[in-house]
Amino acid sequence: MTPAISRTRAISRRTRLLAAGTAVGALIPVLAAAAPAAAATPAVSCTSAKAGLAAKLKKDITAALVNRRGTIAVGVYDRSTKTTCTLRPSTAFDSASVVKVTVLATLLWDAKKHNRYLTDREASLAKAMITKSDNAATSTLWKQLGMTKIKGFLAAAGMTQTKPGANGYWGLTQITVTDEQKLLKLVTAKNTVLSDNSRAYIRKLMGQVVSSQRWGTPYGVPSGVSVAVKNGWLQRATNGWRVHSVGAFKGGGHDYMISVLTHGNSTMNYGITTIQGVAKVVHRDLAAS
Repeated sequence: MTPAISRTRAISRRTRLLAAGTAVGALIPVLAAAAPAAAATPAVSCTSAKAGLAAKLKKDITAALVNRRGTIAVGVYDRSTKTTCTLRPSTAFDSASVVKVTVLATLLWDAKKHNRYLTDREASLAKAMITKSDNAATSTLWKQLGMTKIKGFLAAAGMTQTKPGANGYWGLTQITVTDEQKLLKLVTAKNTVLSDNSRAYIRKLMGQVVSSQRWGTPYGVPSGVSVAVKNGWLQRATNGWRVHSVGAFKGGGHDYMISVLTHGNSTMNYGITTIQGVAKVVHRDLAAS
């Protein structure tokens, strides 16, 4: 959840700073619920209108995860080939900074309801929140919106599995791959929830994320394919590092989105490697289809 850093040493130092209390709203209580009992490992499920693509994606995503530790959830959807893949679609994860896309969408949805544009202040906060993953900006917008508006947007978006974090702890919002994919679909195609201008604005900011935070789902993306991404990362006392990446991609005859949510990672970099292993094969298999 920390802004604009990716190297392990820098992250460790910044994590200690956050723990010391420097980012309101991003701070996470040390006490956490007990880890759930281990369940049988589910299988990757894929369907596609393109002959052979579902089987290939299922095989390659499964292979990418074969020796990866932790709990991993995957969502893939390609409009062009009507392809869907899921793994643990309804497993809940602490959102970390991935929730910032939901915060921005809520802000724009509410502004549309009141027939107004964002103020300069709101636009500045939104840009910092998405492009640099600024926690203070997020806390300001989260407080401004309030729980009623946030829940109102989630209901309008059909994101029934997303539970906003209480007491200002937006980073503890519970998210699932199912709902993150719903959000990405709203951001990337015409709908009644978000205006065309709002959708373009969200994609624009997600396309301007600082280079040090462009890891994860964009890994292995073919040249000429547009990238919109938002990542999240957070260490807690239980389940180790949460490391997430959600991205939307368009080009090369495809219009697709990838969400990978993980926890139980020993380090942030371990989680990044897991996500990028999935992303690489998805981009490759779609490009070849």
